[in-house]
Amino acid sequence: MEAMKVESPVFAAIGFSADCPDCGAESECWGTQALVDGRLRWDTESVCPACEFTVLVCGDDVPAGMRERILSEHGPARLQVGPVLGNVVIMRVLRTALGMDLAHAWAALHTVLAGEWSGTLPETEFLARRLRAAGIDAVAVRP
Repeated sequence: MEAMKVESPVFAAIGFSADCPDCGAESECWGTQALVDGRLRWDTESVCPACEFTVLVCGDDVPAGMRERILSEHGPARLQVGPVLGNVVIMRVLRTALGMDLAHAWAALHTVLAGEWSGTLPETEFLARRLRAAGIDAVAVRP
C-alpha cells in the first residue's frame, strides 16, 4: 500500500493597523492567508492596546483588501508548468479548482501556458498542487 503524501501548509502573513471598533484607538492587526490540507483559508486578528478589544475573523475567500495587502507586501507568485502534451487536463483543473466556466478557463489556459498566471503564494500553490495531482508538472515560484 502506498503512503499518502502530506504537503506542508503555505502561508502569507501581514501586519497592519486599523481603528478599534470599540474605542477608536489604533489597533494592531495581523492577517494570514493559508493553504492547509488542500483548502485556502484566511484569518485576521485585531487587538486594541488601549481597551483590549479583540476580534478574530476567518473564512474561505480572502477579502479583496487583505489580498491586495498581501500582494503589495510579498509580491505575486507565478505558476510555472512543464511541457504539456494537451490542454484539456489544465482546463479541467482550472474549471474545477477555480470554478471557471469554459470561456474563462480557455482564457486562463493561455495565461498559465505563458507563465503569466499569478496570485498570492497560497493561491498559486493551491493551483500548482491541483495540477500536479492531475499529472501536470507545476510549481509556484516568486520572481
